[in-house]
Amino acid sequence: MTEKKEHLLLVFENLFKTQSECSCDILSECGLSDITVKQIGYLKLIDDNGDVTFSRLARITRNSKPTITEMVNKFVKMDCVYKEKSSKDGRIFYIRLTEKGRKIARAEENALLRVIEKMADSLDEKEIDTLIDLLEKVW
Repeated sequence: MTEKKEHLLLVFENLFKTQSECSCDILSECGLSDITVKQIGYLKLIDDNGDVTFSRLARITRNSKPTITEMVNKFVKMDCVYKEKSSKDGRIFYIRLTEKGRKIARAEENALLRVIEKMADSLDEKEIDTLIDLLEKVW
């Protein structure tokens, strides 16, 4: 590997490390530093799918309804979700994220925003424009 590529690797490792630290900080702020990646994934699915019922979440995740019920009950105890009865059909419950659940579901995105803020604070406008141009060229 060339010296420049090694240097680029170190720079990106530092960026990812900073994002990971920010993500961990967000989870710690929620009091859930021990939440699993899989649980975060389920919270993201709930966040992304809006009016999600137990049946719909079971289909999306390819799990049984009892598995989803168990998972949702754990999330309720963790104060990440609550169940809301449908106003049209009392047999149907929607799974809703609490503010805490939403914060966890969006932790990765918010961590990336924190990294971008740190970068923007250390660069001037011209440097930010140059960085954007370079990154757009790569992607």
